[in-house]
Amino acid sequence: MKKTLILGASTNPARYSYLVANKLVRKGHPIVNVGRKVGKVAGAEIEPAEEIHTDIDTMTLYVGPQNQPQYYDYILKTKPKRIIFNPGAENAELAEKARENGIEVVEACTLVMLNTGQF
Repeated sequence: MKKTLILGASTNPARYSYLVANKLVRKGHPIVNVGRKVGKVAGAEIEPAEEIHTDIDTMTLYVGPQNQPQYYDYILKTKPKRIIFNPGAENAELAEKARENGIEVVEACTLVMLNTGQF
């Protein structure tokens, strides 16, 4: 199973990050929710981007490119094996930084990947 950090986690059931968190848990993947608001999604608390998790396989981004620079250090220090840039989160600058740090970059929809067995 791939431990997945959801950056931009939300307690709003209409948000894709919420849907993905629940889908990941249903498929047996452990998750870490990171976001600005307090709450719980799919059984996991949403935490601020402070604690560096060193055991993350996949980080899936639900933060727009205009809000990503404040997370660059956090993302690179976490050093996931791959980062999935979901639609609307694409960012060439962050993608290049990730590649320079040996992180695989994927531009795709995590929900679609989960639904089609490509995750």
